Amino acid sequence: MYAMTGLSRWLGGTELRVGHTYLPGDRWSNIEGTHRFLAPWARWRTAKDDRIFVLNVPMQERNEEGVSDTEVRSLLRQGAAGHFDHHFRALAERLVALDVPDTVVVLGWEMNGTTYTHRCGPDPTAWKTYWNRIVTTMRSVPGQEFRFDFTPSRGRDAVPWTQCYPGDDTVDIIGMDSYDQPRGVTFDEQVKEPYGLQAQVDFAKSHKKPISYPEWGLFRNGDNAEYMRRMLAWIDEHKPLYNTLTDYCPHGVWQCAGNPRSSLVYRSALFGGAGEPATLPEPSVPPAPTVPSPHRNCPPLRLGDWGEYWLGGRLCLRLDLWWGAR
Repeated sequence: MYAMTGLSRWLGGTELRVGHTYLPGDRWSNIEGTHRFLAPWARWRTAKDDRIFVLNVPMQERNEEGVSDTEVRSLLRQGAAGHFDHHFRALAERLVALDVPDTVVVLGWEMNGTTYTHRCGPDPTAWKTYWNRIVTTMRSVPGQEFRFDFTPSRGRDAVPWTQCYPGDDTVDIIGMDSYDQPRGVTFDEQVKEPYGLQAQVDFAKSHKKPISYPEWGLFRNGDNAEYMRRMLAWIDEHKPLYNTLTDYCPHGVWQCAGNPRSSLVYRSALFGGAGEPATLPEPSVPPAPTVPSPHRNCPPLRLGDWGEYWLGGRLCLRLDLWWGAR
């Protein structure tokens, strides 16, 4: 959050309208959301009515500790039986008390992979029941207005993400985390692959849900300006509720000097309404993952012929912040 001033300056004074962070998944006390962690974000959100606060919420403690499938299966079934409801009620009550009852909750993200203890693969049925219990519990807190974002990683991964979808009643947004990987895969392939970008858009449309991109950025293919242009154009075309570019190495464009071509494309596209190319990023604050993303009230950017040439079209201004650790 404290790098927002630097990022805004780098983008020519562009206002950042979405704040995005992650609750630590090490222990339940942190998943409940400590006041010290959440209060600064709440102050930022409530300072202006048009801001959005996005919060990634783990579904299990020890979330990145390599817990076995056998234990994950047991934990999912415990969650489905209601053993962990009180933790999520505590989080919901804290968010309401901090006057951020409209938080977008990215719950159990990348559940179709193998990284997290909240992964779906060991028992999709229990996972879906557990998700529904969490959402029902958090929605039971008086004053809440939460929106819940179902966000798999792009592609099939360990299990097709459609097998984890818990149902329209408890999902408000269909998200997708999408990085430029695997090595050698083109953007067209990322769009067309099974459970890829087009599948997400089609699935959301069929379920009458908005889309989001909570995480996206460079990765296995290095400084890929073509990917940056194409992803920005995809976002402009499909108009997600918000998107957050992961801005630390190797993914980023502001605080990662190793991606100069992609940085130039990104900054030229989003630079405070101006289409002139600008110097590459020189962070003036200590490194902290920060990122831009969209808002539904979206004024058009006048990029000029140079910027529109590089982007392959025109963009409107949708910016947001990513701040956290992965």
